[in-house]
Amino acid sequence: MAEATERPNPFDVQTIRRLVELMARYDLNEVDLNQGETRIRLRRGARATGSSQTGTHGATTPAPAPTEQPPAPTVVPGSVSPPATQPSAPPTTKLIPITSELIGTFYAKPRPDKEPFVKVGSQVKPDTVVCLIEAMKVYNEVVAGVTGTIAEVCVDNGQYVEYGTVLFKVIPS
Repeated sequence: MAEATERPNPFDVQTIRRLVELMARYDLNEVDLNQGETRIRLRRGARATGSSQTGTHGATTPAPAPTEQPPAPTVVPGSVSPPATQPSAPPTTKLIPITSELIGTFYAKPRPDKEPFVKVGSQVKPDTVVCLIEAMKVYNEVVAGVTGTIAEVCVDNGQYVEYGTVLFKVIPS
């Protein structure tokens, strides 16, 4: 059965890590995989009710550890007001997010003793460097990709970020 050896094993650590990254990137809440009689279910957000999954032969596989990304806030119908952390931009202006394309550590400054690349009120152009993301000892520049004004800095200096994490919100101009 050469075909079975060519398929990636859905239960190896590399595949599970990649699945977690894809879940974060595409905002998926659950992935459920079966291979033969073995099953794994990955969930983001609400925790699973049990601490393990049981296959049909009674073999127990540990439930995956929760990802480091906190669950997205939920909006309850009929709620009185939005959270206080909302940007103070005019309600008619649609803010454009600048998101992380990497998993790593966010740095707002080029060096600890320097000023931040941008702050609230800074004017940016598509090629303006807004921060660095350090991944595996490599510092990657993140550019704005849009023309406008920084309305909100959404992460703290030194904070771990994942694919799709909103770093800044920009008022387009």
